[in-house]
Amino acid sequence: MSSANRLAVLGCAVVVATAASGCASATKAVTGKDSPSVITMGTTNVTSVLDPAGAYDAGSWLVLNNTFQSLLSFPPGATVPQPDAAQSCGFTGGDATTYECTVRSGLKFSNGHALTAEDVVFSVQRMLKINDPSGPASLLSTIKSVRSEDGGKVVFHLNAPDAVLPAKLASAAGSIVDHQVFPADGLLANDKLVGSGPYKIDSIDTMSDGEAPAKVALSANSEYRGENKPQSGSFALRYFNTPDELKSALEQGDVDLADNSMEPAAAAKIKDDQIAGKGDLKVAEGESAETRFLVLNTKDPVAGNPAVRQAAAQLLDRKALAHTVYAGTVQPLYSLVPAGITGHNTAFFDRYGDPSTEKARKILSAAKVQTPVKLTLTWSRARAGVAEMDQFKKDLEAGGLFQITVKQEPDWKKYQAGWKAGIYQGYTVGWTPDYADPDDFVSPIVVDGGAFHNGWDDERISGRLVPASIKLTDRTAGGAYGQIQNIVAEAAPVIPLFQAKSFYASRNDITGVDATVDTTGVFRLWLIGRTESIG
Repeated sequence: MSSANRLAVLGCAVVVATAASGCASATKAVTGKDSPSVITMGTTNVTSVLDPAGAYDAGSWLVLNNTFQSLLSFPPGATVPQPDAAQSCGFTGGDATTYECTVRSGLKFSNGHALTAEDVVFSVQRMLKINDPSGPASLLSTIKSVRSEDGGKVVFHLNAPDAVLPAKLASAAGSIVDHQVFPADGLLANDKLVGSGPYKIDSIDTMSDGEAPAKVALSANSEYRGENKPQSGSFALRYFNTPDELKSALEQGDVDLADNSMEPAAAAKIKDDQIAGKGDLKVAEGESAETRFLVLNTKDPVAGNPAVRQAAAQLLDRKALAHTVYAGTVQPLYSLVPAGITGHNTAFFDRYGDPSTEKARKILSAAKVQTPVKLTLTWSRARAGVAEMDQFKKDLEAGGLFQITVKQEPDWKKYQAGWKAGIYQGYTVGWTPDYADPDDFVSPIVVDGGAFHNGWDDERISGRLVPASIKLTDRTAGGAYGQIQNIVAEAAPVIPLFQAKSFYASRNDITGVDATVDTTGVFRLWLIGRTESIG
């Protein structure tokens, strides 16, 4: 999801209960099983803010994608957004600076209020006005003005051509809020949220900090008017501190379904047992656009040397990382844009090929870099734990070319602050896209230092190729993205490591998971159901 905030923010596990306004009372704890009528999903993608104007991480967008509507959305398997709350949408003129949508009639929020074009305009203006530093307002920054017209029409005027706007509006950043409930200049408390999606929030149990949800209870929204009818009347989302806690909850039956944040070996074991016909768990495996990178601080005296970064790119063994460290639950990634997204290529493999100590030695020698290169790599959270960094250390120290020091910063907020302040030489960060478009792997990552704040920028990309590519209303015309990926591979300010596979483990009686596994990153709770027991 975009930016650094789109990464999992992990917190403490002690909880207190708070009830959502006008809803059922919250349960008093998040341990133990929910009612058999409730399907419970577990995740380690902990969040804190659920208001769309301030929510920009995987844990919050999981909730928003299921409780709010946007003008457009991505149906399962789609790479082009389709009308949702809108009856129709499209650019007018040929320069991608005016975009019009007609809002469907008869839509309602869960409180019974009508959803109108006025709410759409309010939602966008509110997002831009609040401009929360931890929110997704940057995604809508090309919108100069938005107005409503008779007949439910909404007209967007842009300050620059932005053919990616439909995909941005289809993300949770485009969530439509009730102008009669949400304040225009500040965030609404989590327990006051009102949306118009297939589900509504009934209650929220929070962490000990009183902010981060530990459990969100959902039920089918009786006011929902759309195509996405829930298979289950009640759903619960539970947030766990570590992959091990999530694994234990699944094994003990406290959750029915676990997302892609399980420890790799545990997920692979469940799959092996399923193939062997053992156990009561199964795995839905499919495509994902979730990626992970080794980021190198280009302002650092050592990592700022292009030859050092190129040598590192030449030495890293992605196949060993994917198949050994991550037990086959990820696949090697050789470019900025992952497979399954328009414009993907294999720029890093084309340039560096398989790992080679000899080639890396020549790169450093030609640049007169003294070896061993002393480099510190810092990490905070990884599904594979320290094993990931151990693999990097082994790869980079091959042939005596590098001397690697590994450090961990357990506190995620301190870790984010550290890379923003430029105090790390190299660090690992995951990326979950906001929308299924190549621009979401380019503009937020490598333009002007990007969300990872590594200080790198190339005028060919930021000044020419991105402005040119974002104008293209035909998003399949990805020639500029190939050039961008080749430039990034040459400079190696970020080194792509792997692309995750969607790997959702669930109980055998849970249905519909396969139908929602795709590269959009949207998990559609309304598709999930439970088979009725026999006897």
